[in-house]
Amino acid sequence: MNGNAGRRWPLLAGAFRPFFLLAALWMAGSVLLWVPLYMGDATLPTAFAPRDWHVHALLFGGVPAIIAGFALTAVSSWTGRPPLSGWPLAVLSLVWLAGRVAVSVSALTGPLVAALIDLAFPLALAVVLGREVMLAGNWRNLRVVGLVLALALADAGFHAEAITAGLADISIRAALSAVLMLILLMGGRITPAFTRNWLKARGESRLPAPFDRLDAAAMAVSGLAFISWTIGPAWVGTAPLLLVAGLLTAARLTRWRGLAARREPLLLVLHVALGTIAAGFLAEGLAIFWPTVVDPMAALHLWTAGSVGLTVLGVMTRVSRGHTGRPLTAGRLELAIYGLVSAGAILRMAAPYTGGIYYHVIACAGLLWAAAFLTFAVGYAGILTSPRVDQKPI
Repeated sequence: MNGNAGRRWPLLAGAFRPFFLLAALWMAGSVLLWVPLYMGDATLPTAFAPRDWHVHALLFGGVPAIIAGFALTAVSSWTGRPPLSGWPLAVLSLVWLAGRVAVSVSALTGPLVAALIDLAFPLALAVVLGREVMLAGNWRNLRVVGLVLALALADAGFHAEAITAGLADISIRAALSAVLMLILLMGGRITPAFTRNWLKARGESRLPAPFDRLDAAAMAVSGLAFISWTIGPAWVGTAPLLLVAGLLTAARLTRWRGLAARREPLLLVLHVALGTIAAGFLAEGLAIFWPTVVDPMAALHLWTAGSVGLTVLGVMTRVSRGHTGRPLTAGRLELAIYGLVSAGAILRMAAPYTGGIYYHVIACAGLLWAAAFLTFAVGYAGILTSPRVDQKPI
């Protein structure tokens, strides 16, 4: 059933296809709409405050779709089971789309109805992932399911905060923490593995270090730092945890031979993205001690615009090429995508220091960041809607 539908409709042959395309269009479109919303030149019939709608659109809208595209594709490799495809994949995609519409028109439907529709997607995704993992007895990957459930819980908290207090706060940090932990977890698995394969193919003998106690310590301290930052982002006790997490994460990255892979941007972007998480830990920690020197919003956007933006586009380009039978090498299109998202992130981080041109810098940052996702959507639309070039199933 699923396989036949996937062959007739290549877009439904694997989860990365519809979710990456939809997410890229949503990420670009929501930011392009956010700029006039932020400037007061547009309105939406949403019950959320404009800032909250913007944050929700990215953290609970675009990012979970990309997580779904990656995780549902990867779980097939982890478990050896057939990938989700065909009409079940179409239904799950429509559930995601319904959530985006519901949140955007929540002033018309009512915030509670919008919340129920919105939460259906992360819960459904957790159920689908959990089912595949358990049927295969692949228990260690239940950690991914747990992080998806943590993101769903943060989403529920977001709605509760928005309804009761008018603005979301703790739930935003909880969601970002869950996303960054998922990046550290999955990035810590795929980045050294991809680098190892690339180096071995070139006859290199020095390979990335395997997971050991340093990796475990970095993950544990990172988790503690995120919990403390979520609860007390300005508490002086949070700063040391953030700084130690940053140093341990940076030490972890130095063992993965990222510089040796600099000739392949498709690999290098994953190393850089994880490096920005380490830098974000350090920036957030320093912002607690010296907020007049290290602006807290600049530090925050190092994680959101930088880490999240680079990671998802790096994963989307690599997975899309690899799972459609194309060479795992970056061309001008990929370089343009990475360059645009990096430029947008740098401008957004610089904005708090730009004084009288602040709003112009914000607008330019948003346009560049959106352009990166739009470039992916346009450049990869043909790839994602066509059969594999080597005619394999996904």
